Amino acid sequence: MKKNVLIIGAGGVAQVVAHKCAQNNDVLGDIHIASRTKAKCDKIIASVHEKKAMKQPGVLEGHALDALDIEATKALITSTKSEIVINVGTAFLNMSVLRACMDTGVAYIDTAIHEEPGKICETPPWYGNYEWKRAAECEEKGITAILGAGFDPGVVNAYAKLAKDEYLDKVTDVDIVDINAGSHGKYFATNFDPEINFREFTGVVYSWQNGQWQTNKMFEIGKDYDLPVVGTRRAYLCGHDEVHSLAKNMDGANVRFWMGFGDHYINVFTVLKNLGLLSEQPVKTAEGQEVVPLKVVKAVLPDPASLAPGYEGKTCIGDYVKGLKDGKEKTVFIYNVANHKEAYEEVGSQGISYTAGVPPVAAAMLVATGEWDVKKMANVEELPPKPFINLLNRIGLPTRIQDEDGDRAVSF
Repeated sequence: MKKNVLIIGAGGVAQVVAHKCAQNNDVLGDIHIASRTKAKCDKIIASVHEKKAMKQPGVLEGHALDALDIEATKALITSTKSEIVINVGTAFLNMSVLRACMDTGVAYIDTAIHEEPGKICETPPWYGNYEWKRAAECEEKGITAILGAGFDPGVVNAYAKLAKDEYLDKVTDVDIVDINAGSHGKYFATNFDPEINFREFTGVVYSWQNGQWQTNKMFEIGKDYDLPVVGTRRAYLCGHDEVHSLAKNMDGANVRFWMGFGDHYINVFTVLKNLGLLSEQPVKTAEGQEVVPLKVVKAVLPDPASLAPGYEGKTCIGDYVKGLKDGKEKTVFIYNVANHKEAYEEVGSQGISYTAGVPPVAAAMLVATGEWDVKKMANVEELPPKPFINLLNRIGLPTRIQDEDGDRAVSF
């Protein structure tokens, strides 16, 4: 059994994580939140108390921390007696936080792949460039490190594994579809940190097809999907984290990731990109100041956390998994629908943050109870999916399936 959680980060996803940890502090114990700006932690803590989210009386504290400082992170882990670290800070922090966890012997959970500020779309598989290089050391030291435990990556990985285990004899294709049918009412905004969000779409689009990596350009390939609740939506083939682990773990199946975009988003994105404003490489202004264009764009766009109060509509995220069952072709769609307004009413965040923030708390609870405390590094599809999906059903993200037998809830 592990207890006491340290949350790294204080954005919209961290707010969801804090609320959900508070709602389950009988399992998770003390809760600590750390960010470079302590005032952001304090704001989240105030929100938790305002919503009366604490299941039972307990510790809920904020701390100032530069998580790139490994020694400072190790000291905070030790002083707070945290045994589980949930890293929902910027993806640039992953390897520093992971190292601090490995050195202090505590469990590590993140929701996105590590990135280096000056590099975009490195050689696939992306996990092989950073995280997987620490896998042997994690196993040697008995460190549980769960990678990509958000929704996508994360829950969609579990959906793929569930389809492989329960519904198909052989999987040939995994198509992950992420549709946000909500509206935030702003001219233009991103649902996550703009710097990380845009980096996903400015490089090469990698997919795993026919036993090899295929490359395309962003918005080169589009497809219409008719989805539950949100209806028919246009999605585009994108590069994404989960493709890079599922390509290894789905026994040779094709793996693709599709994300929905409206024409307005594509137009604004294209203009920004063509003007060079999405570049992560520094430029000098006429006054001699050095700036990074992408950071300037981030500075002028709305803070993703500020979108929550006015967000309306729903999301639909899931996996179309195709293969063979009893010698016949079969496709299942395993999915979740989340409601922006309901998410805001419960935890003060919009639905995108909600879908990303609930799963790492479920993962932490499974580590705490021992079911996912595997003493090694693992991507979500390498772990038992049933307890994860059952727990998500209970704490806010119910799973459904569509196949030849209709549309129904999934539980075990």
